[in-house]
Formats: sequence, C-alpha cells, structure tokens
Amino acid sequence: MTNIIKLNFIDRSNDPNNSDIVFYQKNVATDYNSLSVAWKVIQHCGQGCNHPFQYPLETEVSASDSWGNYTPRLKASNGQLFHVTLTPSGNELSLKGPGTSTKEIQVQNDLVRGAINACVYKDGRLIATKTAVAPAQKAVFQFKPTLFAGVASQIVEGDVMDSAVMTSVNTELSLLGVASADIVLTGGGPGAEATPFYFNLENVVMA
Repeated sequence: MTNIIKLNFIDRSNDPNNSDIVFYQKNVATDYNSLSVAWKVIQHCGQGCNHPFQYPLETEVSASDSWGNYTPRLKASNGQLFHVTLTPSGNELSLKGPGTSTKEIQVQNDLVRGAINACVYKDGRLIATKTAVAPAQKAVFQFKPTLFAGVASQIVEGDVMDSAVMTSVNTELSLLGVASADIVLTGGGPGAEATPFYFNLENVVMA
C-alpha cells in the first residue's frame, strides 16, 4: 500500500471570481466545535485548469514553547505519546511511549512551567494545532481518512479558520483506500444562474 495519496484538483466550475479552494481535516479527538487549520489552499486556478497535490499518510508532530522556540518535527503514528521536557540544552520534544488511545497522536507538556503549542503536519504543512497546553496537560489528535473542501476567499494556508468559514467549507471527501483521484469542482456562476459549488471524486484508483 502506498504511503501517499495522489490528488488532482480540476476546476470545471462556472465561477468567475477566481476564488480560493481550501482543503482541511477535522481533529475528531476534540469537541465538535473546535476550529480547523487551512491545510492546503489553491489560488488562481482558472476554469479548466488543474492543480496536482498529494496527501501523505505519514504524519509529523512538533511543539513550540512560550519562549517562541520550535522543536524539530518527529514522525508520529496513532497510539504514540510525545512529550516536551526540559533537558540540559533546553526544551525538547521526544517520544514518551504508547499513548492512552491507539487511535490518537498525543503530545503532553511535561515542563514545570510554561505552556506549549502542539502542531501536526502533513506534506510539510500544518494540518492541526492545539495552543496553550499547560504543564501536565496534553493535546490529542485523531483524523479520519477524510478531506474537507470548499470555496472561500482570503484564506491563508496554515491559519486557523473561523467557524463562519468552516460552515461554508464543508464538503466531505473520503480518501479511505484511495491511491489516487481527481477532485472536480463544478457549479457556481454569476447572478441568478448560479448553482451551488459541488466537489466530487472522479477517476478514483483504489490502493
């Protein structure tokens, strides 16, 4: 089974506004109303154009501390618990052992003082974050093999999206068992002729 899902966004919409296309994942280990990060933003992709990208199954974690330091990224798998500790050379993120859930990636703050931010990356881009994790607390991350997609404007890749944006960017695309697929956008258009935007997976090759 490949560790990378190859995706290809195709704009077949009637949208004349040069809108941004946003992809993100939801951290299902947290409460339903938690905000998500704009993982992938496609800009200036005109009608009839395409934009290939990839979704790796591999995940990385990092942490930043209240002093503005960022740890190196470490490969992370479900069921693993990482922690931030104070070493003779400064704060360090390392694998602590198995977590309390086999479905989650967990990051614990084992510092005596100072909060941390736990960050999760896919394909080198931030896909989820939990800020202000106090000492003795931990951040938990769990993702379904699903991308959410939508049409938006003025969205910055890597930024946390507000709830209003997430309400409109909510098409769920299951990648379970997929090796490659086209993500085709249709709909849109000016004035009274406009129809809702619609994302659909086409030319799906299963792993």
